[in-house]
Amino acid sequence: MNESRPNPDQLLARVQHEETRARRGKLRIFFGYAAGVGKTYAMLSAAQRERKEGVDVVVGYVEPHGRADTEALLAGLEALPFQFVPYRGVELREFNLDAALARHPSLLLVDELAHTNAEGLRHAKRWQDVFELLDAGIDVWTTLNVQHIESLNDVISEITGVVVRETLPDAVLEQADEIELIDLTPAELVERLQEGKIYLPSQVERALKSFFQKGNLTALRELSLRQAAQRLHQDVEAARTAQSAAAPWLTTERLLVCVGPSPTSARILRTAKRLAASIGAEWIAVAVNTGGGTGAVEEATGRNLRLAEKLGAETHTLIGRNVAETLIDFARQRNVSKIVVGKTAQVWWKRRIYGTIVDELIKRCGQIDVYVVSGDGEEVALPPRTQAKSPTPWREYLLAGAIVAVCTGLGYLAHFFGLAETNIVMFFLAGVALASTRLSRGPSIAMTVVSVLVFDFCFVPPHYTFAIGDSEYLITFAVMLGIGLLIGGLTTRQRSQLSASQQQERRTGQLFRMTRQLSELSGTEFLVRTAGRQLDEIFDGETVLFVRESDGKLSLRYGESSSIAAASINQDVARWVADNGKLAGAGTDTLPSATATFVPLVGSQHTVGAVGVRPLEQNRFLDPEQQRLLETCASLLALSLERDESVLNAQQSQIQVETEKLRNSLLSAVSHDIRTPLAGIAGASSTLAASFDSLDAATRGDLLKTISEEAEALSRVVDNLLHMTRLSSGKVAIDRQWHFLEEVVGSALTRMERQLVGRTIETRLDATLPMVHIDASLIEQLLMNLIDNAAKYSPHGSAIEVSGRVNGDGVELEVADRGRGFMEGDEAKVFDLFYRGNGAKPDRRGTGIGLAICRAVVDVHGGRIEARNRPGGGAIVRVTLPGGGAPPAVVDRSGDAVAV
Repeated sequence: MNESRPNPDQLLARVQHEETRARRGKLRIFFGYAAGVGKTYAMLSAAQRERKEGVDVVVGYVEPHGRADTEALLAGLEALPFQFVPYRGVELREFNLDAALARHPSLLLVDELAHTNAEGLRHAKRWQDVFELLDAGIDVWTTLNVQHIESLNDVISEITGVVVRETLPDAVLEQADEIELIDLTPAELVERLQEGKIYLPSQVERALKSFFQKGNLTALRELSLRQAAQRLHQDVEAARTAQSAAAPWLTTERLLVCVGPSPTSARILRTAKRLAASIGAEWIAVAVNTGGGTGAVEEATGRNLRLAEKLGAETHTLIGRNVAETLIDFARQRNVSKIVVGKTAQVWWKRRIYGTIVDELIKRCGQIDVYVVSGDGEEVALPPRTQAKSPTPWREYLLAGAIVAVCTGLGYLAHFFGLAETNIVMFFLAGVALASTRLSRGPSIAMTVVSVLVFDFCFVPPHYTFAIGDSEYLITFAVMLGIGLLIGGLTTRQRSQLSASQQQERRTGQLFRMTRQLSELSGTEFLVRTAGRQLDEIFDGETVLFVRESDGKLSLRYGESSSIAAASINQDVARWVADNGKLAGAGTDTLPSATATFVPLVGSQHTVGAVGVRPLEQNRFLDPEQQRLLETCASLLALSLERDESVLNAQQSQIQVETEKLRNSLLSAVSHDIRTPLAGIAGASSTLAASFDSLDAATRGDLLKTISEEAEALSRVVDNLLHMTRLSSGKVAIDRQWHFLEEVVGSALTRMERQLVGRTIETRLDATLPMVHIDASLIEQLLMNLIDNAAKYSPHGSAIEVSGRVNGDGVELEVADRGRGFMEGDEAKVFDLFYRGNGAKPDRRGTGIGLAICRAVVDVHGGRIEARNRPGGGAIVRVTLPGGGAPPAVVDRSGDAVAV
């Protein structure tokens, strides 16, 4: 049983297409074959119906052409103000794009889709305005005539004799969500024209004799019907695919069209577009670089490839020795079913000798169909050369002359030994072959001609004249000249192909290096600087890079001193490109007055900025390959910036998680130590307040003592938290002074007298202890924390030992107790923040930050701290502090310096 299953790729493509279309506005085109068929009238009538149903309809631009019935339909519809543009002393009325975007209606009416905007507006064409509206989520209704479609331009001009200047790419029509055909018979249209409903009465007679002839109108009507039928067929196929009503086709048609520098390539491209559209096939336009092309050839070929892209073709530039062979190989790789080529007039003897590309294609094509499009009937000249020809180095001509001299010398030597002239010819042929492989075309040809003349002058009887005594030598001269020219031509072409291959390899290598460097770096500044330098090298020009900051604004991060940054218009173009995600600037139809070509930095989620490039070669981006290379580089940078942003966001998230954990740990650690003294203070103070008069003096004294002790305990907790915050921030500037350790130890013990009641403190400080360069307040806090920790974790009444000794250039302090000591494995962990040890009792006060503060204090002094268990029970914490150099001398009353 055959079960029809939907294609997963088609399903995925359909889902992605529907998601994109859901975010984008809908485009409806009222399509006709000539002015006056009723497109605007039909659009306004439908708009009035939408308005009555509650849709927010706004008129962006409608041209009523003075027709009363059309103007009547505008009643009740909100209309945007026009934008007036000064032009040659008059003001042109144009569509106000910014006003439309600000108003943002549900449905906007914009008449005459193919209109060319006035200079100075954001876009060159009105259809570009419409696309920006669609991207903003606004539905647009518009009107279009069949003669404005780019692929039909030459056909329309042949039919009507009128060349239509305002055209739009076929892709605009293809991207419309709905096309409504507005049809009227030619007879009815002519009747409307004669009644003055289309043009003014003074223009009617001229229109009837030119464009509005019945034959012209019939042909235009057929073209419009064909376009509508073709679109209907595509809609039906899309619906069948969406409903999985039929299995997918096993094979599809694919066209390949060959593009060259000739102006007839435009005609070939339009024909290929119509052919591809008629059979529902995708099509590819390629140019074959066989080497030896001038700058004019490359520029003209680039323009034709750009036209192919506008018509919706996929474009490629191929490198090969033989055009037909390269086309056939590419066609088989891409499963092409039809090849479209042009045929131009060619001199008969060239056709006899060299043959034609068409003939060779037909011989090699196999199962591939070959379509030949006729040219204009005569050869056309290429456009003038735009690049100056690089001069041939004069050293090459000198080298060619030297080779001729060497060959002549070898010829005389051979003649001396009696060798025949046929052997001497071989020396000159070898020299010609050597020159052809080493020198450029000019010196090679010059050497070939000079070699023939020198051989005739020196070795052909009669000697030292250019006269030829034997006619057989004419064949020798012809062979020498022919071989020389042939080798020179082949070598030049091979060298050109090698140069093209090397250039392509260099671009690939540059792209690889850029990819590798961007993948290894992190940080926006490093990524932008690296990418900017790479783009400067790849495109041999200037580059600017704009990156979107966290506040949404664009900032110039590379190319601040370039001429691109100096032009204020470029910043506006970069902003528009980043906001709209589209190509703009020099060499494009959008904001062409910019001095650089701008490409958006489009990441996987959003646009992160824009890159502008101004190559030294002005027409470089006429080549679609170069434009795609720029877009690829921009995509690489955008993904790298997005990756870096993701890493930063992940780090910020991790920091937030760690901060939250730290906050929870801190609250958990200090809640008991803060709550307990507060509870004691609150209880004692409330008792005093309620029963002060009834309490005896001793009880009141105990309660006041309790309040004082608990307040001190609370103060220690707060002090520890403040110290830990200051030390952890890394911004503590320690105040080092020369101090005696005995004074610091004594001050710490004095401040802890109340906590150490009932304790025996044994101090063992060496008499030889020198002065140390320390922050006394921090070391005092360290000692207090160590002693407090020893008191907490040792039996009440047991002794606590504080000792100090000299240790090399520094001093060593120890605090020891006779408590339980540290749990095995905890010796290194006890200095971690909020670590209280596995043996800590739940009711025992302690935040777990005292020893962490000790380690922080030791670290800022450049010392070290360690913990271990004592033999016989108990714990020891040892602190080693650097000496800080020689202490200062103390001057006694007699004026003598005394060392300390």
